[in-house]
Parts: sequence; structure tokens; C-alpha cells
Amino acid sequence: MRECMLCVALAWGAAAVSAVGSDDDRLLSVGAEARFDYEWFRSDGTTNSAESGFKGKYLAVRVDGSIVPGLTYSWRQRLNKMHSDVSFLDATDWLYLDYAVDRWNFQVGKEVVAMGGWEYNRAPVDIMCGSLFWNNIPCYDLGVSAAFSPAEGHTLLAQVVQSPFFTREHRDMFGYNLMWDGRLGPFHALWSVNMIEYRPGRFISYIALGNKFSFGNVEVELDLMNRAASHQTYFFKDCQLQADVAWRPDRRWRLFAKASYDFNHTDTDADLAVLSGTELTVAGGGVEFFPLVKSRCGLRMHAGCFYAWGKNTNPADALQDKTLFVTAGVTWQMDFFNLKRR
Repeated sequence: MRECMLCVALAWGAAAVSAVGSDDDRLLSVGAEARFDYEWFRSDGTTNSAESGFKGKYLAVRVDGSIVPGLTYSWRQRLNKMHSDVSFLDATDWLYLDYAVDRWNFQVGKEVVAMGGWEYNRAPVDIMCGSLFWNNIPCYDLGVSAAFSPAEGHTLLAQVVQSPFFTREHRDMFGYNLMWDGRLGPFHALWSVNMIEYRPGRFISYIALGNKFSFGNVEVELDLMNRAASHQTYFFKDCQLQADVAWRPDRRWRLFAKASYDFNHTDTDADLAVLSGTELTVAGGGVEFFPLVKSRCGLRMHAGCFYAWGKNTNPADALQDKTLFVTAGVTWQMDFFNLKRR
């Protein structure tokens, strides 16, 4: 199966870099985004001094443009992320070529791993307090993908990537992903099925159902995920539920409440994001203020408060039983340079 999927992947990659498609007059655009926060963690009555304090959360540069009409590129480099594998690409969120023709898009490079769920697909700079799964799943990796739009508002995507759980000793580990991005009136779905190699020759499967409902100034997101591997009951043993309700009274304000529930009642080591024996709930809310809605530069001020309770069998996570988390900060985005074709 692996050899077959790799042949398909190489074919997609070749198509992505060899053809010409629809018009795009953007030759080069360069921008940056940054976020700085003050965070405070208090667990079971004791302040976590190692996790509390001022933090530079994100600092990234983004470059986009087109090589020829229909063949575009995008690059986002995180400047405050460590190179864990002694590689410049470790701090690269994405760097890919995309070729569009008719109803097809072919992409090759470092990409967002195609996984359903609205929390997972939101930009990290927009997450105040992520769920346990979100905090522990790598979401960018090298690979190829092909997307087809059968009708307006619907896209089907197939992707082969290096496994997010690869190691230096075993780089030849892969993830195979199928995803549907669909709109039906006020409903917007981000659904996927995923098969991820977590050890050489051993796979964990995800069914991720991201559901968004939009009603005027109110948006409701509900993510459901089931995770399973060999030697365990397939459904409802290792799961996540995540809900987010947001209200925008006007363009400058966004108020939201959020809750997530992660549990792993298996006795296997297949889930590397939510460890066996974990059952943790995180709930809270926050507010965002956008003072420059008419400016070319984006500016956001935000604050939030969250509480976690239950059991987390991973002691390295900041969110543990009886943890109070408070955050406040500022985010800004700027366009430095834009060059269009004549």
C-alpha cells in the first residue's frame, strides 16, 4: 500500500511543478505577524512560575506570490521556534507550491496536515488556550496533496505527508489523509479521516468532524474526534469533544466561551498526543478587541481565563488538574511589500 501511495504522491508533485493555470497578478507579497502575552498558571493553589510571565508567543514572516499564472507559492517562517531536528525547516510552518487548473489544486512542499476540526485548523496565533490534543499534535509536515472542487463551496482533498510523529531514526513514516471542506447554508464542515504512522509499521486512525454553524453575529463550533489503533475498541475509547461559541456585537469586538474534553481510556501507547489514562476538561472564555479594522495593519488586543480539571498523565503539559490559566496580550499583522505583475 505504501509503495502505491508514494507513486501517486510523486505524480501529484510532478503535476504541481510542471503546468500553467489561471491568472494571478500577485508576483510577491511580504508580511509579518507577532503576538506577545502575559500568562499566569496556578495549579492546585500553587503558581507555576516556570510557565508564568511575559512571553513572545509568535513571530513569523510570510511570503506569497505567483511564479506564473496558476502556479503560486506560500512560505511562513516562525522566527521564535526552535530547530528541534537541526533543520531550518523545523521552524517553517509551510513552504509549498500550488498549481490550480479547472477544479483541481495540486500542492507539494511543507503543508498543513489535512485534519478536520475547527480548533485544529485555526491559526495558532488565534488560539488563547488550546485543548490537550491541539497542544500536542504537530500540524505541519512535508508532503503532497490534491484537491478537487465538485461544486461551489465543496472541496475534497487527498494528502500524503511525512508522519507528524517521525523520528531521526525513522523518517520513512507517513500519514494518509482524506478531508472534506463543505458549506451547506449556515453549516460549514471540516471533516477528515486520517491514518498516521506513530511507530514504524503501526498506525493510529482519526475520524475528525469539525462543524460550524453561523447565525448572524453568532458562530458555534463543535469538533468531534475519535482516535483508534490496533488492540483496542475502535469507538468512544479515545476521543475529544470541543465547543466554541462566539458573538461579534460589531466589527471591533469578539466575545467567546470555549470548552474541550479529552479522554483516553485505552491501555495502548498508540496515542502520542493524549496519553493513556487521561481525562481532562478545559473550559473558559475571553474577549478580543480590533481597534484598526479599516487599516492595512491588523491589531488585536485579547484577554482570557480558563480552568482545567481531571487527570492528565503527561506531566510535561502545563494544563493539569485544578489549573487556572489567565492570559492577556496583543497581536499585530503588517504588510511590508506588495509587487504585482504589469
